Amino acid sequence: MPCLNEAAALPWVLDRLPAGYRALVVDNGSTDGSIEIARSYGARTLEVAQRGYGSACHAGLVATTAELVVIMDCDGSIDPVDLPAVVRPIYAGEADLVVGRRRPRGWRAYPWTLRLANAALARQLRRRTGLMIFDCGPVRAARRTILLELGVQDRRSGYPVETLVKAAATGLRVQQVDVAYLPRRGRSKVTGTPLGALRAVRDSRAALDLMKPAAQ
Repeated sequence: MPCLNEAAALPWVLDRLPAGYRALVVDNGSTDGSIEIARSYGARTLEVAQRGYGSACHAGLVATTAELVVIMDCDGSIDPVDLPAVVRPIYAGEADLVVGRRRPRGWRAYPWTLRLANAALARQLRRRTGLMIFDCGPVRAARRTILLELGVQDRRSGYPVETLVKAAATGLRVQQVDVAYLPRRGRSKVTGTPLGALRAVRDSRAALDLMKPAAQ
């Protein structure tokens, strides 16, 4: 769970982890006591000095020893009770990588501006990779070794898109599973400001450029 100042959400998120799941909270420079809260709820923690969503994700993958991993936000927008449905296709041998498709619960969960931007990004991703992906969202599950072997280089907001681009390039079986998307608790560090949104779009487009459009 990449984390930057999520003290308001962590208790709810960690308290709802299903049995058999262990949280690794990767703290990316929080100043609100997030890491102490995570530890108080029994989560393993890791501090990563290099800022960036991709930095936190990569550091967590390197640090964990779990065979199967799920990368998800810990801001309260994703309900951990949905995780068993996300990993089920992997356990069933039907997929190598599963991506959560966000289904908003309430109008505040998914502002229309972000929804349109994500839809446009997903459309470009389908055209370039051939993957039937309709949401480049913050929930992904796969075996740890598979994710590390992809060699994702982005250390900022383009990390999820580069993961999918490289998954397509290596022939991984990718599925999408619906997950509830709730209003986040606190302000987004990625898309909560115009500059943050611009950086996210720029990083994602750079990741898309790694692959040419799929043959028609």
